Amino acid sequence: METAMDTSTRTSANPADPTAPGPLASFARFVLCGGGIGLLSSGAVALLAGLMPWTAANALITVGSTLLCTELHSRFTFGTGQRAGWRRHWQSAGSATAAYAVTTAAMLILHMVQPSPGMLTEQIVYLGASGLAGIGRFLVLRLFVFATGGNRTTAPIRTKSPTRVRQQASGTAPLSILAPAPA
Repeated sequence: METAMDTSTRTSANPADPTAPGPLASFARFVLCGGGIGLLSSGAVALLAGLMPWTAANALITVGSTLLCTELHSRFTFGTGQRAGWRRHWQSAGSATAAYAVTTAAMLILHMVQPSPGMLTEQIVYLGASGLAGIGRFLVLRLFVFATGGNRTTAPIRTKSPTRVRQQASGTAPLSILAPAPA
């Protein structure tokens, strides 16, 4: 007998692909991959911050960890089973840029409030900001970057216009306009 929890972890966002993980399984995998890399990154940022300005260290580690995490999320977290590709890397980089802004702002505010915080305080603030930014990234990646099938938030709308009629008559491919999908 299946429980609701079993169904929610196995239900695919893409009905055509029953092997893709559902939202709960994706979130667990996201936490495992992203959280693991995030913990390693926080230590790396702390070590690099001794050699360069903190914001530069954070930027360097953010770029490296984003490339690694995007590949892990593509292959494992969201179950595409393939490399991420440039489009997904750029989209993921956009969400990582927002996460970078959140973590940097949190650290700059900490240093304004407490000019010489200890490493433990820095780690608590950094990991807290990273956790909040991570939840936002999960939603963006799941709903937009790695969205498939019924998980998409936009759908093409095709209209019969004089241009489309001419394109069909000449054999060229029609263009579509992306608009919000009806709920």
